[in-house]
Amino acid sequence: MFRPMRIAAVALALMAAAISSTRAAEVTFDDTARFLAGMQPSADSPLVALTRDPSWQHHAKFFDSAFAQLEQRQLSKIRNWSDVNLAAPRPTMFYFFSGPDFLYANAFYSKASTYVLGALEPVGAVPDLTRLPRGSVNAALYNVERSLGSILSFSFFITKQMKVDLHANQVNGTLPILYVFLARSGKTIRNVETVALDDKGGAHTGNDNPGPNATRGVRITFASADGEARTLYYFSTDLSNSGARAAGFLKFCETLGPGNSLLKSASYLLHGGNFTVARDWLLANSATIIQDDSGIPVANYNSRQWRFFPFGRYLGPIGEFPGRYQERYAELFTRAQPIDFGVGYRWRMHESNLLLSVKMAASEAAPAAETTSSAEPPPKPRPKRPRPPEPVAPPGRFFWFR
Repeated sequence: MFRPMRIAAVALALMAAAISSTRAAEVTFDDTARFLAGMQPSADSPLVALTRDPSWQHHAKFFDSAFAQLEQRQLSKIRNWSDVNLAAPRPTMFYFFSGPDFLYANAFYSKASTYVLGALEPVGAVPDLTRLPRGSVNAALYNVERSLGSILSFSFFITKQMKVDLHANQVNGTLPILYVFLARSGKTIRNVETVALDDKGGAHTGNDNPGPNATRGVRITFASADGEARTLYYFSTDLSNSGARAAGFLKFCETLGPGNSLLKSASYLLHGGNFTVARDWLLANSATIIQDDSGIPVANYNSRQWRFFPFGRYLGPIGEFPGRYQERYAELFTRAQPIDFGVGYRWRMHESNLLLSVKMAASEAAPAAETTSSAEPPPKPRPKRPRPPEPVAPPGRFFWFR
C-alpha cells in the first residue's frame, strides 16, 4: 500500500538531487574568465577537470609571471599616478580605439562605475569550454597568449596580429581578452549579455530589433573587491566620420556623459580629417582626457577651456607614424613632471609622454572661446604651469589599453 508512495518519494528525491547537481555543475561566466586567465575556477566548477591538463598549467604559470611583472612595472604605478592627479573622477570613462583593453582602463580609472570601450574588432564568442574538444581548448589558450603578447610587453595591441589570433578558434573576438583582463584585475563577473544600439543610440537586448545600422556589443556586469556592481560596455564600431554619423554609438555615449576619456596608442587617427566627429565629440563630452601624443592634437584643444598637465618626455612619434610631430606638444613638455612608468608606442620608461587635459568650469573659462575644430590654432599655453583644479564633488561616481 505504501510502496508506490515510497517509490514516488525516492524518485522525487533523485530528481531534486539531479537538479541540484546540474545547477552546481553550471559553467559560470566568472569561472570561464578565470580559466582563460590561468586562474583556478571555483571548486565545484566543471572546468576544474580541465585545469589538470599540463597545457593549462603551463598557461597559468606563464600568465602568473607575465601579469606579476606587468603589475610591478606599470599597473601599480599608473594607479598611484591616477590617485594623485585625478582629483574628481566621473562615474563614466570613455576609451575610443581601445580594442579589448580593459586592463589599462581600469588602471587609470579604477573608480569608474561604467566603462565604455569602442573599436573595430568584433565582440566574438566564448562557448562552454567543457563542450569543446580538448585540442580546441588548448588552441584557444595558445591564441589568447599570442594575442596578449604585445600588450603585456609593450602596453599596446598590435592590431594586425590581434586580428589573426582572435579569429582562429571557436573562442574568438575581443570577449575572451575582456574576460582575461577582468579576472586578472581582480573582478568577479556576474553577467554577460549581448547588446545592440540602434541609430539613435537606444540599447536593445534579447529579441529586440535594433534596425539595419545596429552597433553590436556586449555588456558585462562585474564587481570589484568592494562588492559594488559595475558595468563594462564594449562595442564594435567604426569611429571614422561616416561610421560615427551613421551609427548610434556616440548618441549612446552621450547619455552616460560627461565622463573621463582615455586615448592611448591610437594610431594618430584623430590627427586626420576623417575622424573629426569622434574628436569633437570627445572634446565636448569629456571632463578630463588622459592621452599620449597619438591622441588629440594640442592644436584642437581650446586653450581657453582646457588646462594641460604634461608628464614624462615627448620624443616625437615612432618611425611608423612619420609627419605627426607636434611643435606645440613639445613646448608643453618642456615643463613636464616625471613619471615612473612607460606607456604607449614609446613604452620604455623615461621615453613615454602622458598629457592630462582638464576642462575648466564655465566660471573659470576665458571669454570668446574658439570652436574645437577651428582652423586657427589656439593661443600658446602660458609658460607657467597652472595648478590643478580643486576637487569638486562629482554628480555620481566614477575608470583605461590598446
